Amino acid sequence: MRIAGLLLLPAFIAASLSAQSTPAYINAGSDHQSWAIGNALIERQIRFDPKIGLYTTGWQDKLTGTDFIKLTPADNARGAEFSFQAGGDRLAGSEGAFDLVGASIHDLSPRGKLLEIRLKARTKPMEVSVFYGVYDGHPVVRKWIAITNRGKAPITLSHLSFEAVPLRAGKPSEIQVSGFYGVQPREIFFTGRVEDAAILERNSLTGVGFIVMNETPGYLKRTEMVQWGEGIEVMYDTDIFPFQRTVAPGETFTSARSSVALIAEGRGFADPHWVMPSYTSEVLMKKGAGYQPPWIYNTYEPFYFGLPHTTVSELIPIAGRMGLDIFTLDAGWEKYWGENDINLNRYPEGLDPVRAEVEHQGMRLGLWVPLAIVHPDSKVYREHPEWQCRDSDGNPKKSWMGAEWGGNLPVMCMASPYREVAARRISDLISRYHLGYVKIDLTTVFNAYGEAPGCYAKGHSHGNWAESLEGIYEGIQYVTDAIYREHPDVLLDLTFELWGQKHVIDYGLLGAGDLDWMSNVNDSKPDAAGPLQARTLLYHRSLAIPVETMLIGNPRAETPPMDEHFATAIGSGPLLLGDLRKLAPQQQDWYGKNIRWFKDLRKTVPMNESFFPLGAWQQPGRGSADGFARLDREGEGIIVAFRNESTHGAFNVSIPSFPDGTFAFKSKMTGRGLGTFSGKQVREGIHIQFAADQQVEVLEIRK
Repeated sequence: MRIAGLLLLPAFIAASLSAQSTPAYINAGSDHQSWAIGNALIERQIRFDPKIGLYTTGWQDKLTGTDFIKLTPADNARGAEFSFQAGGDRLAGSEGAFDLVGASIHDLSPRGKLLEIRLKARTKPMEVSVFYGVYDGHPVVRKWIAITNRGKAPITLSHLSFEAVPLRAGKPSEIQVSGFYGVQPREIFFTGRVEDAAILERNSLTGVGFIVMNETPGYLKRTEMVQWGEGIEVMYDTDIFPFQRTVAPGETFTSARSSVALIAEGRGFADPHWVMPSYTSEVLMKKGAGYQPPWIYNTYEPFYFGLPHTTVSELIPIAGRMGLDIFTLDAGWEKYWGENDINLNRYPEGLDPVRAEVEHQGMRLGLWVPLAIVHPDSKVYREHPEWQCRDSDGNPKKSWMGAEWGGNLPVMCMASPYREVAARRISDLISRYHLGYVKIDLTTVFNAYGEAPGCYAKGHSHGNWAESLEGIYEGIQYVTDAIYREHPDVLLDLTFELWGQKHVIDYGLLGAGDLDWMSNVNDSKPDAAGPLQARTLLYHRSLAIPVETMLIGNPRAETPPMDEHFATAIGSGPLLLGDLRKLAPQQQDWYGKNIRWFKDLRKTVPMNESFFPLGAWQQPGRGSADGFARLDREGEGIIVAFRNESTHGAFNVSIPSFPDGTFAFKSKMTGRGLGTFSGKQVREGIHIQFAADQQVEVLEIRK
């Protein structure tokens, strides 16, 4: 069943479903200088030639029959495979700069295979290991390099590219590129930066293409869509936030990773809305595909700074009644930022009674913690002021936090021994109060609201300002790694302010933590930005980022309408704020009933396997309907529709890659069954009818 070389949709769905269960493999050639890396969905061929070096000879999509390397003009074009400068000299994988030392194959978690190719530089005392990973059931190849200094003197690395191949989806005139988490149309000659963690390239005629994921943290990432359709280069930045890293004798520096996923739009489970959520949640999320998102309550709004124990004691039983899992005290519980001592004016008996009250309601306590900003009276600052960041003029670096937060406060450098103290402090806090969640916040690399980045101080673990940028991100990773070693089950939230950009989330952040408090959307009254703008943030990032890692503040539970707040929350990491005391008992019970329903459904249906934004998702507005679908590969899950102020009484849903079968649709808002639909009907389009006064619909779909 093929048309123009492509499988018809039902057969394509069956073929892609069958391929999910086949294992990954790595096959070495008889010459021990060539390798095939793949599974039933993809295969990448690698070769080492003593005259040329290491390069990719083929990259096939087995479902569509496309070879993305052979689409390059037949002029023997090769990418560099990898490259970097060492002491100012360029070394590249495919430019005859290395000898082959050997190769080995390893198991890769979760469920995959890893090829390590070991190379030795011909002109420098350096060794490079190139790693290629492939996972069962995912049409993705992941790659990174490790550089070891075998000399007697330090070597400074820069201009580091860890993936460079002539990969393209068709002729330049056929190619379309989307940046900004893979959803914003761009020119095909394009440089991706901080908000371009994933870049999609597709053939405009066939819908076949690939998504390039750069796992470099924050502002250090740079992805080149080379020239006018000549390939890709996944790298660290070289200009605005230039990467530098000094490698000491005997030390190994391991790069960030890249992932390239092959896609075929609208063709079964090869559609990107299946490929990306499945891969990113299983492989790139810290807790993996088995993660069950807790419902988190946070006190930040409307209470802000200084919530007393008396108020907390009134909120806790209501949160428990509503079925929430984590009760988080935001800023104000601490005596000084940078210490674990409790503010006894607000909590005269400390936090032990708060913890006891929270756990009595079946919840876990969460706490807000600043990482690099400390109070001048804190012990760590009094004893080690030399760990403070300095600006380009050599002045101690401070960050303006507002008068109510203490004004200008010192910023400590995460590329200094301060990181060890910070790791110990947070780990001790988790142990002391049995924390289930920590919101780690505020300026590290630089302030998201306009202060200059990096650190110019002497005597830290960075040789200069450029090295401080990488070093600070490494310092954050050092802290979280240390915490996870002692507390592997804790949830660490690395906020957008900590990562240094408004509304940012990327794979580097998810490599260091579990969650990202991604924004502070105003939700103080019904006509504020509220849930609609929270959904805008969600939809724009939902292709690239696992949605349950996004904590989109600040939805207030008491701000009407409740159904829109609940339905928005189940699209991402579920989060509520607000003064819960303003909810009437029947409203608290309404939340409790629906929250418990969703948690029960999520335990049995792995909705992390897809995310489909629907309706006017690209630019949601009050005059049009928007929505989303979260489904597993059996077709079970939810469809959520927001009527807003649209005059249309029906919401049209069409999911081209919906699986076959017969499905029952039931409204959680009205309790009525909507009937049964076939997979074919859902693919072609169905109409969801709103009742006259209904603004929100949540449908449970069961096979």
